Amino acid sequence: MKLNREILRLALPNILSNVSVPLISSFDTALMGSLGGTHIAAVGLGSMAFNFVYWNFGFLRMGTTGITAQAYGRKSGPEQSQALVRGALLALAIGLSLVLLQRPLIVFTEWLLNIRADQIVLVEEYFFIRIIAAPAALLQMVLLGWFFGRQNAVWPLILTLVVNATNLALSYYLVAVSGWGIAGVAWGTVAAQYGGLLLGGGFLLYGRYRDRDWPLRRSAPHPRPRPDGGVSLAAFFRINRDIFIRTVCLTLSFAFFYNRANALDVGTATVAANVILLQLVNWLSYGIDGFAFAAESLVGKYAGAERPDQLRRVIRLLFAWGMGLAGVYAAVYGLGGYGLLSLFAPEASAGDTLAAAYHYLPIVVLFSLMATPCYLFDGIFVGLTAARAMRQTMLLAFAGYLISYYLLGQYLGNWGLWGSLLFFMILRAVMQWWWWRRGLVW
Repeated sequence: MKLNREILRLALPNILSNVSVPLISSFDTALMGSLGGTHIAAVGLGSMAFNFVYWNFGFLRMGTTGITAQAYGRKSGPEQSQALVRGALLALAIGLSLVLLQRPLIVFTEWLLNIRADQIVLVEEYFFIRIIAAPAALLQMVLLGWFFGRQNAVWPLILTLVVNATNLALSYYLVAVSGWGIAGVAWGTVAAQYGGLLLGGGFLLYGRYRDRDWPLRRSAPHPRPRPDGGVSLAAFFRINRDIFIRTVCLTLSFAFFYNRANALDVGTATVAANVILLQLVNWLSYGIDGFAFAAESLVGKYAGAERPDQLRRVIRLLFAWGMGLAGVYAAVYGLGGYGLLSLFAPEASAGDTLAAAYHYLPIVVLFSLMATPCYLFDGIFVGLTAARAMRQTMLLAFAGYLISYYLLGQYLGNWGLWGSLLFFMILRAVMQWWWWRRGLVW
């Protein structure tokens, strides 16, 4: 019971905060829905173009969580401080570089996603505004990872909800009231991200003056290998490098999906329908990630404290809770049907899009059950800082994804495209399970 309470104490706030993240994308899609299928496709592709260069740096949160959680389990304040400082400096350097390199980045992503000529103007307008928020967003990743590593899910919940509520309000005002179109969605995100960075800094100051054991009161150790298992500077970069490679492959998998969807001779309605269905996939992944984030924190803590019995037990319980939530998602998607999809595309303005989304909805119901194990394994591997295992399993699964598409999926149209993506997720879970059973994560 104690471990169950510990899991839920971390998972429930994470689920609430995570689910609010795709809410922004879904809300943006709904705002664009009143402007027609072209705007729905453009905001989805714009988000994907941005996420291609932005989500790839999710290692800033994951690496910080794993390293901090293990330091927390060892009760090492200096190592926790070091994890935050290193992560923040790396995030700032990357964020500023993204802003400076925005032109070649959008050219590359336009080629990668095979964006159509009638979509480019809207996609670029969205991208060039939203990239301004990159430094703030990446620094927030480090803050969230550090709080998670210290077993604190409440501050990330507050931070995420405030940022997303601000984003929703600003986007609605700028689009629905001021008539800024897709630019209003992008500017709403930029303002919310910088506001969130200020709030996160406020949490750090609050902890500095209120928590007697706050690790930032202590000086960080010299970045050398430590005999007690601390992370050297070289190991810090290796962990983040391997998670980065893993994340690039994951982002490429969805970029490939968009690329092939745009290449299919299926019309704008099906492309927009895929954007809507991927919103449902996002809702699933962010919800299940509540338990995956709990895994990062708890697995890291028990690994750092060298308590293998509780480590194995907490992993079993995390899978039980995660698969239970996956069943809830499958039921909601299956029973929600037309009514659920109409939230993203009102029938009056996007009837063809809605019909196409309903036609392919069963694959998303199946996705809910079959993709969940790989999300949970990700959290376990992050907690163990098993970055090499994450990289290797992802590379193998990504290769299998491409092979499956070109051998079979490309001949089955949009069904084949979705089937290949689902096969990729299943193959990831199988490879991760095999790596775990063989003990290769260590």
